[in-house]
Amino acid sequence: MLLKKPLQLMTILSLVLLSVVNLASAEDAKTKGLAIATEANARDTGWKDSTASMHMVLINAKGQKTQRELRLQSLEGVNDGDKSLTVFDSPKDVQGTAFLSFSHAVTPDEQWLYLPALKRVKRISSANKSGSFMGSEFAFEDLSSNEIEKYSYEYLRDELVDGQECYVVRNFPEYEHSGYKHRDVWIDKLHYRTLKVEYFDRKGSLLKTLTQKNFQIYLGKYWRADHFVMVNHLTHKSTELTWKDYQFQTGLTDVDFNCNSLMRTK
Repeated sequence: MLLKKPLQLMTILSLVLLSVVNLASAEDAKTKGLAIATEANARDTGWKDSTASMHMVLINAKGQKTQRELRLQSLEGVNDGDKSLTVFDSPKDVQGTAFLSFSHAVTPDEQWLYLPALKRVKRISSANKSGSFMGSEFAFEDLSSNEIEKYSYEYLRDELVDGQECYVVRNFPEYEHSGYKHRDVWIDKLHYRTLKVEYFDRKGSLLKTLTQKNFQIYLGKYWRADHFVMVNHLTHKSTELTWKDYQFQTGLTDVDFNCNSLMRTK
């Protein structure tokens, strides 16, 4: 009988300790980071397909600018990543160049580049995903859709960006041949939009910063930024993207996204 109370006390203490551990686990940084990323993804699901026009400005370290006009179309993936097709309309030295990308959740992305001067389609290998896209500060891997399974996540802190309260979530690439050790993403708490991304190279040094501004809402639900700026802190070059003429649910299908469509672009 003397052993009963100590055993009961130990049982109670064990249950309390287990509750504390479970509570701590629920607030674990990795769990919270994944939850934030999952919510952001859920809020941008169901748009089906879209088209848009884009003005690209390449700015070198001396401030000299090169301007390009592009058009894009995207198809939302079902149980996989999105598909996208980008076509350069001007200037003449890049006119007709087309880029096709199939993003995947767990398998390597597939990407192709059509070069009209050579009249051939070049496949971008997985090992070259960190290379520059058409001389811009965007890498090929930056152009893939951000499937949840591509990263592991860690919540870092809360922070203001342009007066908006944000979660800061660190994303660690889970796919091979990434040019980044990790990237830190600022996601606003109200709408779960990405406002800023910092990219860190394989050594862990800050390489690039992307800011997204002037958000517009489409179909009453889907937010898109009209203005992107990617700054390379190593080269002091930057790339600005201005988006316009967004259209959603235009009837695009898989037929509009294949290697033959690259060579048909006009």
